[in-house]
Amino acid sequence: MNDSLYHQMTDDLLIDIEEMLDQCEVDIDYESASSILTMTFLNGSKIIINKQPPLHQLWVATKYNGHHFNFQNELWIDERTDVEFWSFLDEAVSKQAEQPVKLRK
Repeated sequence: MNDSLYHQMTDDLLIDIEEMLDQCEVDIDYESASSILTMTFLNGSKIIINKQPPLHQLWVATKYNGHHFNFQNELWIDERTDVEFWSFLDEAVSKQAEQPVKLRK
């Protein structure tokens, strides 16, 4: 993957998440700046998603740990757990929101 494609894909993904959060029935605040998306939950915890251009990765920091995602076979996959990004995100958001959340329908 070249740099241009990486930036387009990750920018699109961050915009998709923002749109999903706007439609989400659970109250989750978010702020986006400089390719960093920060979600803040009612309990004060945060999830931070940011681009890592030199590595062509997407990094996610949750209350519990950090994850690095690589683009493989048309999916973003956690390099440590092999979990697909959207499945991971729904689980992480649900855990921190303290209620079930499914961002991607």
